[in-house]
Amino acid sequence: MKQVRLGIIGIGAQGGTYAGFISEGKVKNMVIGAICDIDPAKKEMCAEKYPNVPFYDNYIEMLESGDVDAVVTTVPHYLHPEMGIEALKRNIHTLLEKPAGVYTKQVKELNEFAATKPELTFGVFFNQRTNPLYQKLKELIDNGEIGNIRRTNWIITTWWRPQGYYDQSAWRATWGGEGGGVLVNQAPHQIDLLQWICGMPKKVYSNVKYGYQRNIAVEDEVTTILDYGNGATGVFITATHDILGTDRFEILGDKGKIIVDDSKKITIKRLNTPEPEMSATMSWADVMKIFTGQGPSEISTEEVIEFESVWGAQHCSVLENFAANILDGTPLIAPGSDGINGVALANAIHLSSWLDKEVELPIDEELYFAELTKKIEEEKKSPVKQ
Repeated sequence: MKQVRLGIIGIGAQGGTYAGFISEGKVKNMVIGAICDIDPAKKEMCAEKYPNVPFYDNYIEMLESGDVDAVVTTVPHYLHPEMGIEALKRNIHTLLEKPAGVYTKQVKELNEFAATKPELTFGVFFNQRTNPLYQKLKELIDNGEIGNIRRTNWIITTWWRPQGYYDQSAWRATWGGEGGGVLVNQAPHQIDLLQWICGMPKKVYSNVKYGYQRNIAVEDEVTTILDYGNGATGVFITATHDILGTDRFEILGDKGKIIVDDSKKITIKRLNTPEPEMSATMSWADVMKIFTGQGPSEISTEEVIEFESVWGAQHCSVLENFAANILDGTPLIAPGSDGINGVALANAIHLSSWLDKEVELPIDEELYFAELTKKIEEEKKSPVKQ
């Protein structure tokens, strides 16, 4: 195989973007093998835009057509695990759009099946892992640049969505259609990055608002306290009603602090002496000198690294990395098995809110599924009127 023939399941906004990148030659070693969508209007559009690409309205038929070596699933969240399993069953390499699913029970089934097919490439579309800024941040933390993590704080409220966004489709922002709001639609990237860089918390306590500032059933405001189990804590805040928006990520360690602003700039403040040593050896007179600005105020050094982001480059990087893994075994940036971590964290945040108490990870999967099912049934009886 010299080129990977990718089948795109769902040619909406995201699938259409990927098709555009591939057809424009922006993804090395990849071509469009086939396109699948259940919307007849999409068939007409693809006939004009991609006249030489086979089109299917049934994804199973596409998987069995011989036209594709791999697929990407750009479909509603609930369908990702099911489609992933069906593709892998037919020895088709699989790239899931995020999130990997709505609840961990279904994602676990997918991961367990994928483990029986180690010869196939199984990835998840966490394009922010290819962002040079977050790759650098992970490298800094992994290398112990600021020592042991004591606290994480991420405010990510740049996900503003007006009511019109939610009114586009009946399935959008529903428990039955999407399985949640900002946690499963907009913020999965940050949830993945948080655990990828800082590790999974052991406990979660959350305050979540449902339909707080929008006429929707699901969450549009989230404040969560994280307990990493080793004394370290964290706060994660996200929302879709803040038009001014903030994206600020701070990680405090015992040897310094890293601040990420707007996903564009990293500020690294390295302590000249680790904080525990300063606490143990400095006299109160020395401390007062620092407080009053008279003494050795240079307790740290500061480094600022700025990054430029090219729109679309990260998505192309994930697709190229996926193709490279198929063709020559290049390690995946985001293995499909990693997809369960973000789903688990989002599930824990929801469950803590529903039960109004702190919950431990891993959560009770059956309890979560039962509570989610209740939400779906309530929604059917009393849908939000738009």
